Amino acid sequence: MPPSAKLTDYRKSHAAFYNDGVTATLQPLSLRRDGDRLVIAWSDGFTGAISLRKLRDACPCASCNEKRQQPPNPLQLLTDAELKAGPPTPVAMPARGMYAYQIVWNDGHDTGIYTLEYLRKLCERA
Repeated sequence: MPPSAKLTDYRKSHAAFYNDGVTATLQPLSLRRDGDRLVIAWSDGFTGAISLRKLRDACPCASCNEKRQQPPNPLQLLTDAELKAGPPTPVAMPARGMYAYQIVWNDGHDTGIYTLEYLRKLCERA
């Protein structure tokens, strides 16, 4: 068996690890900003939208996950960068392989990798 066939067989047998179940069947056909939301047309015919605030608040990176685990601080002050940035706005959204997008935000935050599966879960019918 050629090495490439072995790799394909390995990936198929470990589909959960490689997320092939999602990427093989569910792909974004288009992503576009529409006002204050991201609209995604999916390969299964579903078109969903996510508000930019919801998308930013749902950042899956470690530091944002840690912040969400802490109790709310009603006296927290916004940083200068947060004040200058204004409402959350993606400034770039490069693909990360065939399974995710990294969103770079106008406040400088760029460590969130949003898997296709996660983006789909965040979508509401557009």
